[in-house]
Amino acid sequence: MPIPEDVTGDEIDKDVRQELQSLPKTLAEDVAKNLVMVARLIDEDPEGAYGYSRVALRLASRVAAVREAAGFAAYATQKYSEALAEFRAARRMTGSAELWPVMADCERGLGRPEKALDMAGAPEVHKLDKAGQVEMRLVAAGARRDMGQLDAAIVTLQSPELASNSVQPWTARLRYAYADALLAVGRENEAREWFAKAVEADRDGSTDASDRLAEMDGVEFVDALDEDEHENEGESGDQGAVEAADVEDHDGERERSTDATADADADADATEAVDAAGTADTTEVSDATESGDKD
Repeated sequence: MPIPEDVTGDEIDKDVRQELQSLPKTLAEDVAKNLVMVARLIDEDPEGAYGYSRVALRLASRVAAVREAAGFAAYATQKYSEALAEFRAARRMTGSAELWPVMADCERGLGRPEKALDMAGAPEVHKLDKAGQVEMRLVAAGARRDMGQLDAAIVTLQSPELASNSVQPWTARLRYAYADALLAVGRENEAREWFAKAVEADRDGSTDASDRLAEMDGVEFVDALDEDEHENEGESGDQGAVEAADVEDHDGERERSTDATADADADADATEAVDAAGTADTTEVSDATESGDKD
């Protein structure tokens, strides 16, 4: 797959670059460039990112960072079975539990929420940092909802991290999930309160909490571009109506002119007929007179 000229491979994380040092220099550079493309495209073009991840995987399947990148690219394209296999491979190579929550979410994606809940209670969770533990809580709550256990999902999300007033990278997503769970059981007032709290914490727009809040308040957003297009369509329609009216007027004038011409022609024909009749009568009278004189 083509690599843009501005991609050098030096953009990758220092730890990943260190992993790639086990490869020949030229190969390491090629793998690095493909990993940069995965990171660049994974949000806006997941399929494109997946393509680059397959190239990197073909070049260096024994590098944990490559297997992890391939896992996230597959996960972004909802290829959960493939993603889970790559995450497991990366975990075997590193021995880290960091990927445990996303592995559990792959189980959810595969329709196995019970397996995800089992993973939420496994010893590996205690090895996670605070961000990982919050992520695991989110996955567990999602699994509860998958199983129809809505109230249990709410309880799962209730935690010191949710109650904290400090804003962390996970705060907006945690508050959003809690608000959504409350709304699912009809607790609208509480849901609105937590959507508002999610908006306060969502500094980088990672959720659509503001849209959900506006929806609950009955606010409708109108796209200015769409509105301009409608106005232009209206103006075009009005102009078209004026032009059509002008055409109709001209047609009417032509019809009236044609009718007048026809009437004039008819009058002329009638006049000619009368003149002809008069001439005929005069001739007959003259002939009769001449006949009388002879007699």
